[in-house]
Amino acid sequence: MAEFKFPTEEVELPSKGLLYPDGHPLKSGKIEIKYMTAKEEDILSNQAYIQKGTVLDKLLESVIINKDIKLKDLLIGDKNAILIATRILGYGKNYSFTYNSEKVDIDLTELENKPFDESYIVDGKNEFSFTLPHSNTLITFKVLDGHEEAKIEAELKGLRKIQKDNVPELTTRLKHIILSVNGETESKDVREFVDNYMLARDSRAFREHLKSIQPDVDMSVILDNGEEVEVPLGLNFFWPDSE
Repeated sequence: MAEFKFPTEEVELPSKGLLYPDGHPLKSGKIEIKYMTAKEEDILSNQAYIQKGTVLDKLLESVIINKDIKLKDLLIGDKNAILIATRILGYGKNYSFTYNSEKVDIDLTELENKPFDESYIVDGKNEFSFTLPHSNTLITFKVLDGHEEAKIEAELKGLRKIQKDNVPELTTRLKHIILSVNGETESKDVREFVDNYMLARDSRAFREHLKSIQPDVDMSVILDNGEEVEVPLGLNFFWPDSE
């Protein structure tokens, strides 16, 4: 049988590649993916992957052309961009979801990358600074990638075994995002600050700042009633019949 050459497309990453180290294949700010085939539909319906919660990761691993790119290297916002592009190439731009018992129809090609302000970047590193407005504490922080997300989930999984009804998800995440507090870079110092000294209003201000600057896709859409909602990403995002 003659060899088939699958069509591919380049996806523009929200980070523009600026937060990856020199020499990394994502430093170009673009990633090449192939169109979905029946093979990828098999992945989407694989019950073992679904039960483990790895089905979307397996899908992305299959469509990314450059196999030197490790999925955990991807910043979360860049991963979202690839998921959306994969869905468009596989099943088209039209997508429907249910919100408050109402059907919402959207055009996925209208979702755009958030503006990413390069002026926040110092020395080309994934490291940013922010002064907490109420305590005047200077912190540095990073944008999470798949490696950090895996560490957070592993820590939360362990905490759930110990304290099922009181798992500190917010503070656990902050402990992995924040790199230093007033110049102190030891993990124990960061954790102590988050647990005992970070004011609730400073925590909220920091999370709003992080949301505003981290590279990602703008997943918000405006409904007919004027309400703003986030487009859900899940297994049904790719294949509504997969339930």
